Amino acid sequence: MQIELRYGCNPHQAFARVAMEGEAGPLRVLNGAPSYINILDALGAWQLARELKWATGLPGAASFKHVSPAGAAVAKPLTESFRRSQMIPEGEISPVATAYARARGGDRMCSFGDVAAVSDAVDVSLAKVIGREVCDALIAPGYAPEALDILKAKKGGKFLALQIDADYEPPEVERRDVFGLTLEQTSNTARIGPELIKDVVSEKKDVADDVVQTLLVATVALKYTQSNSICLAYDGQVIGMGAGQQSRVHCTRLACGKAEKWLLQQHPRVLDLKFKAGLSRPEKTNVVDQFLLWDELSEAEREAMLAQLQEAPEPLARQQRAEWIDAFDGICLSSDAFIPFRDTIDRAGRSNVQYVLQAGRSLRDEEVTAAADRYGMVMIHSGMRWFLH
Repeated sequence: MQIELRYGCNPHQAFARVAMEGEAGPLRVLNGAPSYINILDALGAWQLARELKWATGLPGAASFKHVSPAGAAVAKPLTESFRRSQMIPEGEISPVATAYARARGGDRMCSFGDVAAVSDAVDVSLAKVIGREVCDALIAPGYAPEALDILKAKKGGKFLALQIDADYEPPEVERRDVFGLTLEQTSNTARIGPELIKDVVSEKKDVADDVVQTLLVATVALKYTQSNSICLAYDGQVIGMGAGQQSRVHCTRLACGKAEKWLLQQHPRVLDLKFKAGLSRPEKTNVVDQFLLWDELSEAEREAMLAQLQEAPEPLARQQRAEWIDAFDGICLSSDAFIPFRDTIDRAGRSNVQYVLQAGRSLRDEEVTAAADRYGMVMIHSGMRWFLH
């Protein structure tokens, strides 16, 4: 069986398809016409979403862009401040819908035009949430008929809806063609679970159950993120992902910067920004992002941002930012490999990271652990590396 694709990675790569063994493959297109990148993102997002459910027992969701997650989360009730920061209207939504709302809300800018995945069947509640977002595609194990009808009306009827067999498992050996050569390796089927969070090497030892859950979410997300990668998570939700950098500390800087923005989006002064009438939700998201970067903006950038507000807000001072971030308890960091230098810990300390999970077995383990002790962090060695290339 095969699925014809619109094009490859770029429109000028005209020939593209998905080839599957047998007469009925595990993947079906219910609506829309996928591209090569759509399929790559969908398959990565699906694996992440289903593994979140395996690891936590809760519905999982992922928001994918350019073969790495922009966000990932498990289902939990939405707080009032989170709803306001993400411009989500009041009203009850289903668990699978909260999982996606939290996944997308981990980084609204990076999730713009995403491919979404959920571990459970799509219901009307989730379809309505996605219907409001700039989302290009969704992959799930099933769809309620009314939910699929809602999604089919999105993007002028071009929204991509994919269904995957929840019981499908790939072959034990995976293959990849590069420059005419075929690489083969065993698939990364190692499961991520609480047993990875046992070897606590820091002076502080206590790891509460909710922290274990958050560390699992962060680590599952790393398993499907292009390496090097660092993930910050809070309350079962990714809030900062640094992906694909050649240096681990650069990944950390990216992840911490995104996480700080996520935390500050819920500051009362940010929630009280008064936008001019007619601004779309993505435009409001950009204004918030610029407001939180106030000290880095040029005069022209500040003028452009202020032109979209009804009144000029007072910027957040450095001390106000630090005090707000320090009020959050349970911020976790997971690394896809060992942390080679203390610079990652030093940067994480500025973002109020309190729990760190890493592979360990580095030449500088003692130095890195000492840095964690200096900041009062709990440091855990998993003994596992999660590279993805």
